[in-house]
Amino acid sequence: MTLQALAGEPDPERWQEVLADARGETVYFNAWGGAENINAYLEWAGQELEKRYGVKLVHVKLDDTANAVAKVVAEKAAGRNEGGTVDLIWINGENFSSMKRQQLLFSPGWAEKLPNRRFIDVDDKPTIRTDFTIPVDGLESPWGMAKLVFFHDTAKTDPASLPKSAKDLLAWAKRNPGRFTYPQPPDFTGSSFLKQALAELAADRSVLLKPVDEASFEKAVAPLFAWLDELNPLLWRGGKAFPQNYPAMKQLLADNEVDIIFAFNPSEASSAIANGELPKTVRSFTFPGGTLANTHFVAIPYNAAAKAGALVAADFLISPEAQAHKQDPKIWGDPTVLAISKLDVADRTRFDALDLGVATLEPDELGPALDEPHPSWMDKIETEWKRRYGAAN
Repeated sequence: MTLQALAGEPDPERWQEVLADARGETVYFNAWGGAENINAYLEWAGQELEKRYGVKLVHVKLDDTANAVAKVVAEKAAGRNEGGTVDLIWINGENFSSMKRQQLLFSPGWAEKLPNRRFIDVDDKPTIRTDFTIPVDGLESPWGMAKLVFFHDTAKTDPASLPKSAKDLLAWAKRNPGRFTYPQPPDFTGSSFLKQALAELAADRSVLLKPVDEASFEKAVAPLFAWLDELNPLLWRGGKAFPQNYPAMKQLLADNEVDIIFAFNPSEASSAIANGELPKTVRSFTFPGGTLANTHFVAIPYNAAAKAGALVAADFLISPEAQAHKQDPKIWGDPTVLAISKLDVADRTRFDALDLGVATLEPDELGPALDEPHPSWMDKIETEWKRRYGAAN
């Protein structure tokens, strides 16, 4: 049984009471802090929340979401079931699965009762209801969409030579040694690259949608690590060092140290061009066979001190205004979770007016979406990766 909200706690179906309770609260939003444009967006969101609702948003900058989960785990172990230090978490995947399994999340269904929930595209975006195969059950509110997309500089790399699959990437790396890398797992982007390769190389992709079977794990991942064994010495710096995260990898492309990078945001290249981080000649491409896709969310711990404020913040983040601002490549470029057809004319105009940028692929150019593996696969893969290659860092 999931821990329920205690008596007297905020109920999003009584929204005016939530707004009244939230005024004056400080919401400690634990969210990745590794990108300046995302940090700037959260600063803007905080200014809007304080101006409109009297809610102060404090961005607790994380380098790994698991650190915020660990805080809540420690507080529960210490019996701190009220007044917790984490009010809102940017989350998905294995971290959500862990919190749900350990009953660390605020009352089921709250996310489906927010006023702005009516705009969410639950029909055409199935990953809004299922997070890495785990049913969401209204325990987290969708915030943005993600799909793995690759980037290259057309001034330096012939588009005709670009790889079209993981196997193709290995062949490309053999022709271009030292010109590719990926962030070191457990960085989210680096681990996502491993999952992309596993999804492509696995003999039976359907087993990835179920919890890891210890008895068959080694056999299931053998194609991935055979591929990595070949790829590793061909990487930037001979696979003896890895960039810490996506921004560090992006800088390698800007500095002409690598030729291909990737991100979990189809608008990332356009956003980086708009912000002067990458050359105007950078363009996007995907693998025709498909790339990973998912939704990222915000969740409220069961013992959050500012639950009302967290509800107001979560609702504002899915408002048409906040979503359109976020999707602007000049701001962040993160794709919306809203169904544009559900918006009124004024809000549809916000999205229609966005210039998504020269490097952003059209939706029909993004290729098929590959399912994320069950969260249990990631921890096992990261552990095995570290055993084999982690000491190189």
